[in-house]
Amino acid sequence: MIIGMVRCECLLFNAHSLKEKRAAILSILRKAVNGHNLSASEVDYQDTWQHTELAFVSIGTSKVHVERELARAISLIDFRTDIERINTVYEWF
Repeated sequence: MIIGMVRCECLLFNAHSLKEKRAAILSILRKAVNGHNLSASEVDYQDTWQHTELAFVSIGTSKVHVERELARAISLIDFRTDIERINTVYEWF
């Protein structure tokens, strides 16, 4: 069994309040877990309106499958124009 986690520190450019920030983040988190073997959450900077850290975790029998799930989750951030990844850390268990 392989457990993979990726933490992405991000900046949100168009968020002018915590409400706007949470709307953008919830959109990413819902798309990430919808129908996939993945858990996702905002894990840091909850009270800062233009800064966040998102974590994605996947469990599988092969590292290739887990890497694919995590890469798909990161691509949800990268395809958006209102958010930018500034730091990404992978952990394997």
